Amino acid sequence: MALSIGIVGLPNVGKSTLFNALLGKAQAAASNFPFCTIAPNVGVVPVPDERLDVLTKMEGSAKTVPTAIQFVDIAGLVKGANEGQGLGNKFLAHIREVDAIIEVVRLFPDPNVIHVSGAISPKDDIETIHTELMLADLQTMEKHVLKVEKEAKTNPKLKPVVAFCEQVKQRLEQGQSARNSAVTDEERVWLKELQLISAKPILYVANVESAQLNDAAVLASLQAIATAEGASWVAIDAKTEAEVAELPLAEQSDYLKELGLDEPGLNKVIRAGYQLLNLITFLTTGPDETRAWTIKTGTKAPQAAGVIHTDFERGFIRAEIVSYTELVTAGSMKKAAEKGLVRQEGKDYVMQDGDVTYFKFNV
Repeated sequence: MALSIGIVGLPNVGKSTLFNALLGKAQAAASNFPFCTIAPNVGVVPVPDERLDVLTKMEGSAKTVPTAIQFVDIAGLVKGANEGQGLGNKFLAHIREVDAIIEVVRLFPDPNVIHVSGAISPKDDIETIHTELMLADLQTMEKHVLKVEKEAKTNPKLKPVVAFCEQVKQRLEQGQSARNSAVTDEERVWLKELQLISAKPILYVANVESAQLNDAAVLASLQAIATAEGASWVAIDAKTEAEVAELPLAEQSDYLKELGLDEPGLNKVIRAGYQLLNLITFLTTGPDETRAWTIKTGTKAPQAAGVIHTDFERGFIRAEIVSYTELVTAGSMKKAAEKGLVRQEGKDYVMQDGDVTYFKFNV
């Protein structure tokens, strides 16, 4: 499933540091000057899932395969990007290609790392990017409205589309992002076709120093900003996370304990990004391998089978499913079957996160 999340933000907020930490190695340049990232860096990152280790041990699997998510480190944006300032045009082109957005917001104080606007203000930084994305989308809508109005003169069926596009344009003129628009199912299709940047789901990642991770005032301000934009947020110390990610695995847990952390903050970012894309995971397990598979929320059993192999979807007969929790409680697939916990589901079954599944199909 080729879905990707773009990491955006003003220059020098820690985008590339976060990207490096996610990949566990320094693949992106992290330098103290604007626009050190020009061409977008792309990395595929495994999604942490403790259930895989449990199932691997339970079934004695020879191999464990997690699902993954793609992150794209995009050039820093500055005020005036919609008019081509900085690397604005390239930035906007790259961000249109991703499915969701992580916006890195700087809170860490460091006199040795310059801030493009001269002062650290998360609210102002978010407003700058918010405004640039609104203006870029507004340019798109001004052209699109003229286009559909012309087409509607010969095709009256397009009049509802014209009215909808006018409504979206008006919201953008008022500084409201397209993602927060209340739309019908039909309008949702139209909105998707417009490919507006501000319609993409967004997650704010606050790049803090370690002491700020427990600062109630800082966290409350972030919560307020995210709530107003209909977004979620995660706070991490990207510099420390990058240092931890480069340690040998055997040493990472000890270092995290010293920092008072149960797990890397990166895990929260990855999981939040996964949810941002409206994805869930179903699992398969056995002696050969335990594997996680990615599907969209609402996917039915035959289409989930098709993620494994197209023949599985074409010849779908049924799915044998047990929830992860019930399977672990039973102790094994065999015991789960003996207890009647394995369900027989047909073509209309909507897959749930954590379904442990075996598909029956005709060749």
